[in-house]
Parts: sequence; C-alpha cells; structure tokens
Amino acid sequence: MAVMAVRHSGKGTGVQFKIAGFLTAALMALATGCAAAAPTSDVKIAQGDLQGSVEGDIAIFKDIPYAAAPVGPLRWRAPQPGPAWQGVREATEFGPACLQTGAEASRAPQSEDCLTLNVWTPAARPDAKAPVMVWIHGGGFVIGTGARYNGVEFARSGVVLVTINYRLGRLGFFAHPALAKTSPDGDLANFGLADQIAALKWVRANIKAFGGDPANVTVFGESAGAMSVNFLLASPAARGLFERAISESGFARAPARALPAAEQDGMALAKTAGVSGDDAAAIAALRALPAETFTTSAPDLAADDRIGPILDGVIAKENVPDAFVAGRQAKVPLIVGGNSFEASLFGDILQKPDFILARLGDKRDQAVKLYGDGDEGKAAANLTTLSQVIEPNRFQARETVKAGAPAWLYYFSYLPAAIRASAPGAGHGYEIAYVFDRLTKTDIHVPPGQRWQGVELIPAATPEDEAIAKAMHAYWVAFAKTGKPGGAGGVEWPAVTASEDPVMEFGVGGPVVRASFKKLQLDVLESIADAHGGSSF
Repeated sequence: MAVMAVRHSGKGTGVQFKIAGFLTAALMALATGCAAAAPTSDVKIAQGDLQGSVEGDIAIFKDIPYAAAPVGPLRWRAPQPGPAWQGVREATEFGPACLQTGAEASRAPQSEDCLTLNVWTPAARPDAKAPVMVWIHGGGFVIGTGARYNGVEFARSGVVLVTINYRLGRLGFFAHPALAKTSPDGDLANFGLADQIAALKWVRANIKAFGGDPANVTVFGESAGAMSVNFLLASPAARGLFERAISESGFARAPARALPAAEQDGMALAKTAGVSGDDAAAIAALRALPAETFTTSAPDLAADDRIGPILDGVIAKENVPDAFVAGRQAKVPLIVGGNSFEASLFGDILQKPDFILARLGDKRDQAVKLYGDGDEGKAAANLTTLSQVIEPNRFQARETVKAGAPAWLYYFSYLPAAIRASAPGAGHGYEIAYVFDRLTKTDIHVPPGQRWQGVELIPAATPEDEAIAKAMHAYWVAFAKTGKPGGAGGVEWPAVTASEDPVMEFGVGGPVVRASFKKLQLDVLESIADAHGGSSF
C-alpha cells in the first residue's frame, strides 16, 4: 500500500502528530466564537419552555419529544407532531430507550413511548449559528439508544450535537397486509426510518433556539445508524433535511427486505400472537397487544425474517446501491469508511472459516492466498470485512463523485498497544469512542466487539490513543463546519476523484493517506458484486 501524502506521520508515540492534533483542536476552539459566552439552560421552542443543565461551558437538554408517543392507535403509524406543554419542562434526565431485546434491554429503562432526542450545545443562543450534527445510533435495528452517546466534546468543538431514539425491532420495521389496507400511511413499513426523518424535521424547525444553524446539518451514524444514513441519502422523503453525511461501517450494498416477504413475516408474527386476517380488526387486535409481544422473535417466520429496512415504496423506494448507481441519491458531501476487523460481527470466523470459504469452490486456494497470505482464518475474516464494508464504501464514494458531490474514504485500523500483537484488527464499532473523543468514558456505547479475549481495548488511554481520537474528532468537526475534513487532524485528507480512491487510514502512528488502497482485493470483490447485481460477496 503506497503512501500518497503524509505530514507528521509519527513514529512510536507520534510526538509530532500529537502536537499538530492538539494545536488544531485549540485553534478550532478559538474559531468557534462560542466559548466566551456563558451557556444558558433555558430554551423556548414552539412546543414550550425547556430547562436543561449546564456542565462547564456546555448546555445539555435531554428527553425532548420530537414526535407523539407511538402507542395505541399510533403504533405502526407515521410519527405524529410532538406534544406541547404548559410551564417549563425539565430536560435534565435521559428518557427511556425504545423497546428492545437481548442483554441490551437491561441496561436502561425502556418504553414504547420513546421518540425523544438530546442536545449538547456550546451556546443556546438563536444567533449563534453553530453547525449541527445528528447522530443515529447502531444496534442492528433492534437495540440501542441515543442516551448512550455523550456529545459534550462535539459541543466543546463548537458543534450542536443531537442524538435520537427511533423505533426498533418489529415496532420500528413491520409490514402486514392490514396496514396497507387501513392506514393513511399506505404501505409505510419503515417506521424507524420515518422517526429519523421526523427528528431531522424537528431539528430544522427548532435547532436555532439551541444555537444551531438549521441550514448546516450533518447526519452521521454507525452500523445500523450508518445504514440508516444510506437509506436517508437514497430516500426522496428525506431530501433537503441535511447538508452532509457520514456513514461509519454502513454496509452500502446490503439490500432491504422485499415488501411481500416482510408482509409474510408480519402475518406469521400475528399468527403466533393469536391474530389472523388482513382487515382493520386484525390490525386493531395487534395494536391492543402489549408492546413486549413484539420484542421477541416469533417462531415459524417466513424465510426472509430479518429486521431492518423494507422496500415499502414510501421511505425506501429502492435499494441503496440502485439509487446511487442511478444518481438518485442526495447530492451532499459524504465521508464513508469502515474498520479493519468488521468480521468481529461474525463470531468465531477465525476458527471456523468454512462458513465463508466453502462458497468459493475451486477458487478457494486462490482466495486464501490473496486475502489471507495462506491463512484460512485470516482470509475468511478479510473477505468478510472487505466484501461487506470496505468495497461497498469505495463503491458508494465513487458513485457519490459521479453524481457531482465530493466524497472522502477512511479506514480505521488503530489498536491500543496492550492488544496490538494479539487482536486481529479494529472491531466493528471500535471507532465510535475515537470519533466522540471519549476513550475512557462510560457514557459512550461500547459494543461487545470492542473487547478482545476479555481485554478491554481502552483500559486507560495513552497519549498515542488520545492523539488518534483528537485527530479523528477534528476531521469530523471540520467536515460539519466546512463540508471538507481538510487537514484538521494533522494530515490533508484528499477527496475521491473520478480516477483515484485515496483512503485516510487511522492507524498506529497517526493518520496516513493511502493510494490504491487494497486495490486488487477490492477490484476482485467489485467484479463479484457486479456479477451478482450489486450484492456483496
């Protein structure tokens, strides 16, 4: 992998790189113009007055309802306008997470009434016009909450940071013939995506009161949150609600479920709950059931029973790759990237590589050599990482440029020194704490993939760890402010062009620009995807 351009490349602890990063961060803080004004915890919006809290130079407002509670007759309906209130609403505690399953369910209070958002701001003044970033959490569309991401460092960098909740599982992604027949929303099945759009509309209408610029909004997310960003980019329903986008590990070639298959899933789920038929009585009966009925997996579902985006023709009119190839996506600046061990999502793939390699037939030996240097476990992991995330990133960036918008690619491979010799790479979601610059904090969601063989990846941040976090955070902030990451993290980050795909690698030693990044491996996977109608390997 050739190095295209390096400034302060860094060796060992990366002293030069750290100095550049800290100077950049300091200059950015001075440039915001917000630090001199004491923040206020009182904000007035159309719904009513809010009382937040102040932590140092940052004001924080939590549990703000951006839509009506999606309960009773509003279950499986498009989000309705948020409630108004008399007097002052306390906004100092996080609201409940949306109902979800698994171990994540025990981490925080949950409720079907969960459509709220949280705001961190450096200056809650209508004239501040700070850039706005809206974070969409990941979790496979079945777990997660906006409350688990602390935006204080973004606010300290001059950004108004918003985190949101959206409906999850089959409360958020559900199709049933009775809905299409009886609902004023038609075939709408992506209620979680509709919630995200409602939150973005709320931001457009209200963020000025918090010091944000409603005409400068960056939407960003990771995993299911990044997939959501991709669907928002592709959806006409979200057009004009954001000016830039960042997709972190977004599986850009992943297809949505077909509506007929999703409706079969819905019918099967209804049957297990004792509800049959496809008329108004059926959907009324389903809405009358406890919400917890829909947070567990139902047996005997249709073959395509994945939970997530559905091609409903309302929010998701087409798959993301089709929209990008046709140039029908939002023409906004885009940062897209992934991590070096995205295969961490697939359990013990290193020990059981046949799950992947068995698909290769007589090309197996050739693939093991190209992707694993002869090691089958390594080959299976690299094939998974590159085919599911990294090659789709390149595809998405190229198609963005073809459509007339700028794009930048990144690859996150950094590992702390304590596990550098043993961990196979940076797992899925590992970049989040670096992006938020909250390495050792408990208020940033830590996916299971961030641990390797029982060792915490960030037991205590070293200066080297902090330098990567400062750099990555600075690029994200610069992108939100100007539409370009530039050289905010110490190295100028070049955009993708019609003929070149430079990648900014965040690895040991600091940010480095790579030319022709893994070109042969990615070209092979691209040809396979093209041969299969755009789907990943």
